[in-house]
Amino acid sequence: MNCQKVINVLAVASAAVSLAVVGTAGYVFLNKDAIVDGVKAQVMEAVTGSLGSALGGGLGGGLVPELPTGSNDLPDDQASAGDGFPIPSGIPF
Repeated sequence: MNCQKVINVLAVASAAVSLAVVGTAGYVFLNKDAIVDGVKAQVMEAVTGSLGSALGGGLGGGLVPELPTGSNDLPDDQASAGDGFPIPSGIPF
């Protein structure tokens, strides 16, 4: 095989690789907004899906504590509102 033919094959292969790189870069540049939005959507789905399973599937289970019902759930001895804080005695001044 002639040396010129080998060089021509290498030149054609180099041109093909160069065109592939330039074409891929052009595609990414023109569609970067759509690509970023797609990746964001996939990340949000993954994060919310993993959080939903970690939290017990909703607000009522897993790591989230139960919310108060609005009723007075204090013991009867602490239920009076007028007690407040005790007045300290033995103030050094």
